[in-house]
Amino acid sequence: MKTETRKKLFGLLGALVLIFAVLSITAPTQMHAEQSIVINRPVGYVFNYLRSLRAGEQWSPWFKMDPDMKVEYRGPDRSVGGIVAWDGNKNVGSGEQEIKAIERNKRIDYELRFKKPMEGISTAYLATEAVEGGTKVTWGMDSPMPFPFNVFGFLMNCKGMIEKVYAEGLANLKTTLEK
Repeated sequence: MKTETRKKLFGLLGALVLIFAVLSITAPTQMHAEQSIVINRPVGYVFNYLRSLRAGEQWSPWFKMDPDMKVEYRGPDRSVGGIVAWDGNKNVGSGEQEIKAIERNKRIDYELRFKKPMEGISTAYLATEAVEGGTKVTWGMDSPMPFPFNVFGFLMNCKGMIEKVYAEGLANLKTTLEK
């Protein structure tokens, strides 16, 4: 290899390492994704529907990403301790979601325990609020993004991807509940 070519290659490699190092310091180590929609139904009606983990099969985009996904429900549906576990294709991976807290007609908090494609724990929630014209539903997620995942998550726009799926799910929820 010629000396000039080698210098260019090492220069490019050095620039990539520098960019990666800067991103590792500046990329966020926490991700917050959130989307909202207003559903033309009373808050009690919407909240009661959302409490059911099984109802997610009707509106959650994750179920559409893998119609053959294996799903198992454990514990009390609609209550703290209720769990839905899944094992699916590369689009959904595998893991489980557990209801951790319920504040009647206001909020349901979940713990997401991912197993594949990579292990991790995140928190998620569905919040409801009575507004003019019905119920505002907010679907959100908070996830740690330690190095080097913070860099890859930033470059791949994980937040944007999650928010797109949440927007689709909330639109499905609106359609389902307003029938």
